[in-house]
Formats: sequence, C-alpha cells, structure tokens
Amino acid sequence: MEEIVPGVVIDGEITDESGKILTADALNFVARMHREFDQTRMRLLDDRKTRFEDLQKGILPRFLEQTAGIRSEDWKVASTPDDLQRRWVEITGPVDRKMMINALNSGANVFMADFEDSLSPTWKNVVQGQINLMDAVRRTISLSTPEGKSYSLKDEIATLLVRPRGWHLVERNVLVDGQPISAGLFDFGLYFFHNAKELLKRGTGPYFYLAKLESHLEARLWNQAFEFAEKEVGVPVGTIRATVLVETILAAFEMEEILYELRNHSSGLNAGRWDYIFSLIKKLGNQSNRVLPDRAQVVMTVPFMRAYTELLVKTCHRRGAHAIGGMAAFVPSRKNPEINEVALARVREDKEREAGDGFDGTWIAHPDLVEVAKEEFRKVLNEKPHQKERLREDVVAAPDALVSLEVPGGTVTEKGVQNNVSVVIQYLESWLRGVGAVTIFNLMEDTATAEIARAQLWQWIKLGTRLEDGREVTLSLYEKIRDEEISKLDSQNQGRYSKAAEILDSLVMSESFVEFLTLPAYQLLS
Repeated sequence: MEEIVPGVVIDGEITDESGKILTADALNFVARMHREFDQTRMRLLDDRKTRFEDLQKGILPRFLEQTAGIRSEDWKVASTPDDLQRRWVEITGPVDRKMMINALNSGANVFMADFEDSLSPTWKNVVQGQINLMDAVRRTISLSTPEGKSYSLKDEIATLLVRPRGWHLVERNVLVDGQPISAGLFDFGLYFFHNAKELLKRGTGPYFYLAKLESHLEARLWNQAFEFAEKEVGVPVGTIRATVLVETILAAFEMEEILYELRNHSSGLNAGRWDYIFSLIKKLGNQSNRVLPDRAQVVMTVPFMRAYTELLVKTCHRRGAHAIGGMAAFVPSRKNPEINEVALARVREDKEREAGDGFDGTWIAHPDLVEVAKEEFRKVLNEKPHQKERLREDVVAAPDALVSLEVPGGTVTEKGVQNNVSVVIQYLESWLRGVGAVTIFNLMEDTATAEIARAQLWQWIKLGTRLEDGREVTLSLYEKIRDEEISKLDSQNQGRYSKAAEILDSLVMSESFVEFLTLPAYQLLS
C-alpha cells in the first residue's frame, strides 16, 4: 500500500504509465468527491434495501405520489450537443485498447466505453482503461500486436461516451480515509479530471452513461457530483451530458423524475433490456405468478417489455430527450452462414420495431451489425438525426402493465436450464481471468446477461418451477446439469471452471437472493 496524497492509499501497482493517470491532483480530486458524496451514496443503498423488503412483501411499485407535480409540469432537458444529435447506432464494449479502436472506427454514431458490465474490474483493466481513454480523446491511441498487426484511428470516428460503474460498487484498490472509494466516482472522476477541457477544446464534451439507477434520488446524486466536478475543474456548469440506462423496474416508474433531476445535464434514456429483465426477477422473483420462462423466450415483444419501452419513448420525447433502444447481442459467425442468416433477420426485425416505435437509436455489440442497424433507422428517419417530434401520446402509463410478467406460451425447458448453467460458468471463468465481454453460443455475454441466467436458476429452484415436461426444477437437477456442462468444457481449464461453478453454486443455493454476482466474485478477482 502507498499513500499518494494525505488520506488516499493505493493498494495496487503504480507503473510509470499509470502514474500519468494516478497523479496527486487527480487523486485529490476524486477523494474530495468521495468525501462530499459517499455518505449520501451509502444512505441511498440503504434505501434500496428498504424498497426491496417492501417488494418481497408483495408491495408492487407504483408511480410516486410525491412527484406527481414533476410529471404534470411542462419542462425540457438541456439542449443536445451537435455531436449527440444523431445516435442511430451506438456500439458498446469494454475499455480494452484494441476493442476501443475498432469500435471508434466501426462507423457507429456513438461508442460507449464501458467500466461496468463488460469490464472485469481488475486493477490493471481499470487503470489501463483510463490510459486508453486519455489517448482516445487526444486521438493518439494505437496498438501494434506481436503478430504484426497495427491499429489506429480513422479520420472519422464515433462520438465517445463513458459508462462508470454503478453506485453499488467500490474500487477496493483505492482507500480514502481507510474506506474503499465509490467505483462510480473513481471512474467518472479520473476521466473527467484528465479529459474534460481537452474534449471541449476538440469540439465535443464529457458525455456519460449512468448504470443501475433505482430512483430519481440516485440521479440527483449524480447531478450533484457533475456540478461539483464542473466547478472544481473549471468548466461551465451544464457541460456534462448523461444518458441514463433504465435497467431496473423501480427506475421504470421514475423515468420522468430521473430526467428532471438531471435535466441540465441530460441527453436521454436507454432501454437497458438485459439488466431490466434481471431486475424483474430480482425484485419480484419470489412471487410464483411472476416466473419468467427460458431467457430466449423473453423477447422485446412480450407485453411487459413493450409497456416499458413504449413508455420510455413517450417520456423522453415529451421532455426533449433522446430515446435509445436495447442491445443486439448477436456476434456474426464467419464459419456458419446459416446461423448468421437467421440471427441477422432477427436483428433487423428488432431494429425495425425500435425505429417504428419512435426510438432515436439503438445498441449493438459487434461492428458487423452497424450497417444492419443503421439501415432500419434510415428507412424511418431518412436523414433526420432523430424523431423527438413523435410524442407517442397513444401510450398509456399503466402500472400493472409494467409488472404483469406474462409471456404468452412461455415455458421453462431443460435446454433453458442447461443454457443458463453453461453461460454463467463460462462467463465467470472468463471474468475471473480479466475478460468481461465474451462470445458464448454466438452471443456477446456480459455481466447483465449472466445475471439473468443465474437469477432464473435461483428463482426456478426456489419456487419449484415445473419444466414443460412436468418435472420440477430441483437442486439435484441443477447439480446434475452443472456437472454435465463442466465436463463438456476444456479439460485443461477444469480448475478455473470449477471455481466459477463454486460461485454459481453459492448464488443458486443461497436462501435469499444475492443482489449482484459481481459482489462475491470481486473478492476472488486478482
């Protein structure tokens, strides 16, 4: 451990390169933010626990009476910067150097550089990610591989957005006054401190995605952190723009309030579909009438997902904000054109629906999907940058529609159980060795999709859910399938897969639901 500045201790390697990021001034800056806002952060996390207890008692979420005035008043979010007007296609990925260069060059309108679900937060990954961002902002980022390949930026690149980690996470390698610093404030603070003025000089700005919010009060805390940072660094208040991922059921009931709290910094909302499904299972999963079928059957056209996404579009456009659609996680195969043909047809159908519903853009996980997604938005928008004028006044905000988790014809199958077990074990094995985004069965899996898979296993076992053939999903069935799936995997890495399976066991066999799989897994991360 090394105390860099008074009260700030680094419990991780500092190299000559990372020392350019972990400067005394930068660490003082993030420490001041931590001291200013961490007590509020902890109180809001306690509020989450209280609300969760209410949900477990069967008290369903509703639109807040105390904020009805905000929903009825006429107000708009801040104006949209020029380079965020057109957001037809947004590509996402971790702050890995090669992936960042490829994503920025992909032809997408926006690249979201991720410290959250697609990053395994090893100390090396987190610090190197900040170095990569600093180089990307200055357009000096490049890479030469041992195989002789070279990567560098094209003249035209995607607009850069950064997603810091959520309020629930800490960066254990940085202690402020003896306590781990908020991971979100650390990620945001370092990037903002080193790059805000440089971004403005280059005609863009510090743009962010905010993850895992559960209330407008959590949005208010981010807004306060933004104002603090802007004043401390010396840029105009209102410089920052943030898009919030609506990926929890509680946030779905506070979309207008979240936009309102961030209104001077807001640029929209995103339908974070995978974490949203995970949230539904987590928050309502102890109720036998709200059991979801196989993950593959919970598509965006099922009633409760339609209700959520259409309300998001209506909410955003009423307030002058962008509405961004959900992730297409398919990774094209260069070996199997038949898989590609079927999957690409589904991607087109998904993006056609989003554009038709009024979304202003969408998410993809792979560069090969950029033109596929763009074409569907081009058909609807022609050359317009967005369609905020579509107010979707036909959409009714119906609380019951958001929490009635019926999937017509939905079933739980043994194949669904097998898929969930295999995905989580393979993903955790990858995450533990420092890779947080991995292709499994031609889908880009990250923490959010792994969370769905393990949450379903817990729910099905906990409630004794019946398979389509009448058998019950039991612990013994899970253990049998787990052992079968491990035996199929690379025998040379059995030790790592076994460690991943131990984590999955602890999650699935827990009497109560473990809130995030990253919390216990982080303790094992080197």
